[in-house]
Amino acid sequence: MSIYLNKESRIVVQGITGSAGAFHTRQMVEYGTKVVAGVTPGKAGIQVEGVPVFN
Repeated sequence: MSIYLNKESRIVVQGITGSAGAFHTRQMVEYGTKVVAGVTPGKAGIQVEGVPVFN
């Protein structure tokens, strides 16, 4: 499987509130990646690194 990303790609992070998800989200945001949302069951309404979290 190949994953193709470019400067216009928008990213959704699954499991963003976990330790690995939060770590990699922080790295991506610092790098300039367009992280638009995260999803974690039961954590809707909070933000991680300024990224909104949805159920």
